[in-house]
Amino acid sequence: MSGEAEPFIRIENVAKSFGSFQAVKDVNLTVARGEIFSLLGGSGCGKTTLLRMLAGFEDPTAGRIFIDGQDMSGIPPWERPVHMMFQSYAIFPHMSVEKNIAYGLKHERISAADRAARVAEMLDLVQLTPFAKRKPHQISGGQRQRVALARALARQPKLLLLDEPLAALDKKLREHTQFELMSIQARTGVTFIVVTHDQEEAMTLSDRIAVMDRGEVRQVGTPTEIYEYPASRFVAGFIGAISTFPARVIRLTGDLAEVDIPAMDGTFAARATPGLTEGQEITVALRPEKVAIAKTCPDAVNVVEGQVKDLAYFGKDSLYRVTLPGGDLIAVHAVNARRGPDTARPADWDDKVWLSFEPASAIILTD
Repeated sequence: MSGEAEPFIRIENVAKSFGSFQAVKDVNLTVARGEIFSLLGGSGCGKTTLLRMLAGFEDPTAGRIFIDGQDMSGIPPWERPVHMMFQSYAIFPHMSVEKNIAYGLKHERISAADRAARVAEMLDLVQLTPFAKRKPHQISGGQRQRVALARALARQPKLLLLDEPLAALDKKLREHTQFELMSIQARTGVTFIVVTHDQEEAMTLSDRIAVMDRGEVRQVGTPTEIYEYPASRFVAGFIGAISTFPARVIRLTGDLAEVDIPAMDGTFAARATPGLTEGQEITVALRPEKVAIAKTCPDAVNVVEGQVKDLAYFGKDSLYRVTLPGGDLIAVHAVNARRGPDTARPADWDDKVWLSFEPASAIILTD
């Protein structure tokens, strides 16, 4: 976030109910000008309802929304400095690419020459100038997505709302288009708010992410903060793969906590978090890529013995599911850095292995 005194978007104590169902519960958020901000969560978490309230399609049951310092209460969608890009793209099949882009300028008070110049500028921005005369069915899904984006940006909104913008694209095209979106946003400086259920998409696109669950914002932070320092078991489990184990704090020494993890049949060192007390019941979480796997016992602070139960080969890496002394399973990722036969892998099915992890890699969760 840029650190400016007045945030570009301010959402204050916003709630939305549909009858007895509360879709959004007392949400408070700020978004900086020029930021790509993602609302991330599963189906029914309230993210799209919050987006629709920003657009003016729904009125808050309680609370207020400010955009660029202006209270949006009672202001209809067409008078807001906002454009919403829908998941379906909603482009007209009978119109050419350039006419679809121009349609967004239909009610703008600008001359025909200025309108044509704006369309040409948008075509260049999204790299579709050679396709200007084509109909939507004559271009790819990724190009149709860029047509919708160009039409939205043609009106020069201060805020662009994107509802699952890449959901209709296949995996490879989605990954490519993420970087295109980031480049276009950087060139225009328009503030983007993106609704998505896709964790990787949010992590790639966003300056900051708000993780939502059952109408509430559970954590707001940069992708690194959300992934490396989750504030709760829910956030830790929702973002990326992770293994969690009940544990208890045995001793606190400086910035380290000695914790008893029954599943691992021993005590281990973890980076302490503020407010921990000796004897406290906690959860210890480990990301698969933070755990090393070897056939021989390593010289490390935290070491536990296990046996490979399952193995999945993905080419660039392999996923191991290892049975711990207490019978629990832990997931471990190992990069396949060398090209070679199966014997080049760190371990195979049913192998006895040793797992190790750094104290800073063990996430202590109290919520």
